Amino acid sequence: MNSATVRNLLVRGMLAGLVAGVLALVVAYLLGEPSVDKAIAFEDAHSHEHEMEVVSRSLQSTAGLATGVLVYGVAFGGIAALAYCFALGRVGRFSPRATALLLSGCALLAVYVVPFLKYPANPPSVGDPDTISKRTTLYFLMMLLSVLLAVAATILGKRLAPSLGTWWATVVAVAAFAVVIGLAYEFLPVINEVPQDFPAALLWRFRLSALAIQSALWAGFGLLFGELAERLLNPKPATATSGRAVPAAH
Repeated sequence: MNSATVRNLLVRGMLAGLVAGVLALVVAYLLGEPSVDKAIAFEDAHSHEHEMEVVSRSLQSTAGLATGVLVYGVAFGGIAALAYCFALGRVGRFSPRATALLLSGCALLAVYVVPFLKYPANPPSVGDPDTISKRTTLYFLMMLLSVLLAVAATILGKRLAPSLGTWWATVVAVAAFAVVIGLAYEFLPVINEVPQDFPAALLWRFRLSALAIQSALWAGFGLLFGELAERLLNPKPATATSGRAVPAAH
């Protein structure tokens, strides 16, 4: 793949990430923000200290939320596009569109779902401020481990395919990934800092909304970037109104 194609895919990836960020922003505003408001209300009702807001809640839930989600969408879109350039043709004989969807699904699983199952997202008022550094370190460690194991499982599947066939090589690779991730779940520290009187339904809704935001982001990116990559890498010949292909000029 030449540098011009990589550059074009990078631009399309960032554009797809921006559009996917808009979709995730809508989901975050409609599903996530109500849970955040209720969690803040719970915190205010149970806290004896009232700190002055540096940034108003209304600004946080609108401009602040939009800035964070959209910048994240553009950044991850560019990174995903570069990963796509490396993966295209190396993970199987898939079309550009199918490769984009496969990459998005695997990225959602490895980057978010696997770490989320061990260290799920928590709303405000959940978590000890003194352990935030430890919790952040453990979360990113789990995410890094998940991504590296996903890459290793892909390489393992490719190595085993000639002898076992594609189907069984994939089964073995996925099983190996699941076993090692299970061991990581078992041996990494458990963090449980949810207050006893915190509403379980609110915690559940917040975590579901966090998962929905990421799912919308990655699904939107995969669909849009896949279409843009397909048009770039497999352009359709121009056709006349009669439906016959226009002959190329010599």
